[in-house]
Amino acid sequence: MAIGKLPDADDSEEASEGIFAEINITPLTDVFLVMVIIFMVSALAEVDQTRKQQQQHQQQDQQQEIEKRSGIKVTLPSGKAQEIDPTKASLVLMVPINGDVMVAGKTVSDADIDKLFRAAFTRDKLTQVVLKADKGVQHGRVVNLMERAKQAGLTRLAIGTSAGG
Repeated sequence: MAIGKLPDADDSEEASEGIFAEINITPLTDVFLVMVIIFMVSALAEVDQTRKQQQQHQQQDQQQEIEKRSGIKVTLPSGKAQEIDPTKASLVLMVPINGDVMVAGKTVSDADIDKLFRAAFTRDKLTQVVLKADKGVQHGRVVNLMERAKQAGLTRLAIGTSAGG
């Protein structure tokens, strides 16, 4: 706030009695501009986060659609377990009751499984291997797949379960 004489006042006695107050709005404007920039950046970050979540949901929906189209029925064992990190790359193996291994709805031969594990490790060393094996599949088959994934360098293993348990 500034105090001074009126700009049109002469040096006469009447002019010296008139005081005017002037508010400097420059700091206020600076604060508002900084706030606008902060809101714009935070809005962009929120939009980016929302877009990533939508992409994850689309990928999950596509995975579920592939599983539905494949016609493979896998009855997962029930259990209470910690969820895997959906932001990390995952290789999902489905093992139906007959023991075949399927990835993205396509049957993978036993010889190609090691190649698949090595390719996943080459793409991302932190790839999660999720085994969704039917509860009737032999335990040895699941352990064999887990060991082969470890030999390829994939150490983040998870066993798919159904909710509950």
